[in-house]
Amino acid sequence: MSSFKIDLSTAVVFVAVEPKHKVISRETGEIAIDRETGAKMMTIGLTVADEGQADLYTVSVPETGISSGLVPGMPVAVTGLRARDWENTFNGEKRFGIAFRAVAITPLNPAAAGAEG
Repeated sequence: MSSFKIDLSTAVVFVAVEPKHKVISRETGEIAIDRETGAKMMTIGLTVADEGQADLYTVSVPETGISSGLVPGMPVAVTGLRARDWENTFNGEKRFGIAFRAVAITPLNPAAAGAEG
């Protein structure tokens, strides 16, 4: 399935929801694994503000691309953000949407991530 690069060069991005492991089965607690690297996958909620509009996106990121210390309200840099459409059928109901994935999420001020508060 094709994906599309998202340009954030004029946007301001903040953490909205702290990173957590991406669970693919609520019944078993199984964590999603990146097919390319074998790393565990994480999700993080990001607020992206640009051109007078702000939106909340849930972004999947390999665990190796998540900096420690990311907390809500922290400004971050997003590396390699891409979007792809998805579609599936669950219990006879067709569902579809857009999935967001990034290579890495890092604090804009790396010293702030390691600072004791």
